[in-house]
Amino acid sequence: MTSLTWVEQNASLGVAEDLAYSTTLLRAVQHGVLSGPIVRIYRPEPTVSFGQQDTRMDGYDKAVQHSTQHGFAPMVRKVGGRAAAYHPGSLVIDHIQPEEDAMFGFRQRFEYFGELFTSTLQHLGVNAAVGEIPGEYCAGEYSVHAVLDDNHRIKIAGSAQRVVKGAWLFSTSLVVENGQAVRDVLTDVYSALGLDFDSRTAGAAEDAAAGVTVPDVIDELLAQYQREFLNGGHTGKDFYRLEGLSWQDLLRTVPSEPDKA
Repeated sequence: MTSLTWVEQNASLGVAEDLAYSTTLLRAVQHGVLSGPIVRIYRPEPTVSFGQQDTRMDGYDKAVQHSTQHGFAPMVRKVGGRAAAYHPGSLVIDHIQPEEDAMFGFRQRFEYFGELFTSTLQHLGVNAAVGEIPGEYCAGEYSVHAVLDDNHRIKIAGSAQRVVKGAWLFSTSLVVENGQAVRDVLTDVYSALGLDFDSRTAGAAEDAAAGVTVPDVIDELLAQYQREFLNGGHTGKDFYRLEGLSWQDLLRTVPSEPDKA
């Protein structure tokens, strides 16, 4: 039986290096340095992750300044979408998996992981659902939002994929605590970029379920993987056993190479 490797990163490599390490892991899986799927979870440093389109906007330089003023490091990611923000009250979850035809099932992966994260949050008392909210940041069909009341929904998670020959990366950022910091920085960033954004649509899981913490989400996500992913995988046809790996052991196997992003 194939192993699903579970790694909780306990120390930051640095803002740029943390982002680049996702690509390093993708290449490691692609070339067989790591076998089977791997999940890497970490609490990011305060970051505004800009999309490629953002860099071509007239207000991009001003948006970068706003990010810095709010204490968020501006970064540009390789995958699509618009600006998103996260911080240590958030989680980034990278799921990397070998696949002979990595483009096959591209949309189905969005559906599967959207439901997986929604179920995780529901088990923690969050009234969560999948779907875009009008006016949300980095709008996406498979955003995960929380319903606060009949007239108020907040985006709390967004995902993106990157595909290479023989492997794919599904990366999700999930805001758990301190949604106000995300609202504040994105309000100024989107204003500078000249993009529509309703600040009321930004928030955190704790806004929908008081007392929920980052460790709570990690624990429940692991339980969700054990309930769902190990017994069928994202296709419903594959079965895995869970194998924990320390962050230090992963780095020894796959050293950080930020210049390879």
